[in-house]
Amino acid sequence: MFEGVGVLGFHEYHRLSQSAHSEQRGQAARIAARAYLEHDGPADEQAALYAAVLSFLDDSSVKVRAALAYELLRSPNAPRPVMFALAQDEAIIAAAVVQFSPVLLDSDLVALARKGSTRIAEAILSRARVGLNVCRILAEEHSRSIDEMLLQRRDLALPYDLLIELADRWCDDAAMRGTLLNRDDLPIAARFLLTERIADALLGARIVKGSIQKQRLSRLMRDQLDKATTGLVNGDPTAEHYNYLDALYQSNRLTPRLLINSVVNGRLQFFVTALAVLADLPTRKAEGILRSGTRRALHALFTRCGFEPSLRNLMARLTILARDAYLETDVAARHFVVSQLISALIDDHDGDIPESLESVFGYLNEQNVSLAREAARGVMASFVEEASEDASISISHLRDEQLALPAA
Repeated sequence: MFEGVGVLGFHEYHRLSQSAHSEQRGQAARIAARAYLEHDGPADEQAALYAAVLSFLDDSSVKVRAALAYELLRSPNAPRPVMFALAQDEAIIAAAVVQFSPVLLDSDLVALARKGSTRIAEAILSRARVGLNVCRILAEEHSRSIDEMLLQRRDLALPYDLLIELADRWCDDAAMRGTLLNRDDLPIAARFLLTERIADALLGARIVKGSIQKQRLSRLMRDQLDKATTGLVNGDPTAEHYNYLDALYQSNRLTPRLLINSVVNGRLQFFVTALAVLADLPTRKAEGILRSGTRRALHALFTRCGFEPSLRNLMARLTILARDAYLETDVAARHFVVSQLISALIDDHDGDIPESLESVFGYLNEQNVSLAREAARGVMASFVEEASEDASISISHLRDEQLALPAA
């Protein structure tokens, strides 16, 4: 009836505001709100309009208070006390005000987040801008839906420690692991934790356990986890890289096997930074020794890392072999390096590998087989494709005996 009203007398407005019908009082609320926002007249008139707006906060009808909120909702000139009050009203009003009102401050949102419902939290996270203090308060709820919305806001530069906390909280939830891993700003430490959990989940999956022999599955998952662990450090060294490797060291995860894996797979930045952590040296100094240092300098570096003599010899050989190889992309080069290390170990110890190197030797043997298989894939097919039509395989005979295998 009064939609689009241009000029309305104060007496007529007063009659509407006192009506027994909520629809008419709601119309009066909207008129008062719009008049307040557009007013440029005397101060006493402005004060009267402000008082009128405030009075509708006490109206018993949700429809009236919703009408007031609707008119003020998106205005940067809406009175903040009124909007803060409406943000604590019925959920249908509060959620809209919290989501859209530009006058609410971060401190207001913090207060609302502390005592609000999940719906209010979701409304806060639907705002165009959300402060970091507000994010921390929302995360304290330990609500899956709220945390998921928080993580899905890629525009929010969530603090390092909060992301690690969320990763630790939801590392056993497959869907949340995916949401976390989709964030480019996820700290390396958190990414490592999630990678470990993914490996554990795959090892426990019935479809995986049923299709791959147990020992081979464990070896495959360990190798993939090693590659994932070393692959998290790349590019120019950063404080985060150093902290990540220090955490691996403190948790006894920075093993010789992992160091060898990093070199063999061309993850040299991981290797450099790891040695800097172990030797307590600047990364650039460790890198210089590894790139061009003499064998004596390498031994001094590895001694500082705490390696025993036989391991120092092995790591020095590995470093020198890696200098001239393209290990990141060349599978044949990886196979060559691992084969050379195995031969050197056998020669150095006359085939009697010391107990301190048994696990490393076993790992190198596994890698040798794995890399040989990888390098061999497609070789025969390529040979056959290039061979002449009359080329053949020559054999004298096949044995008649057959092994009696229980599973055959």
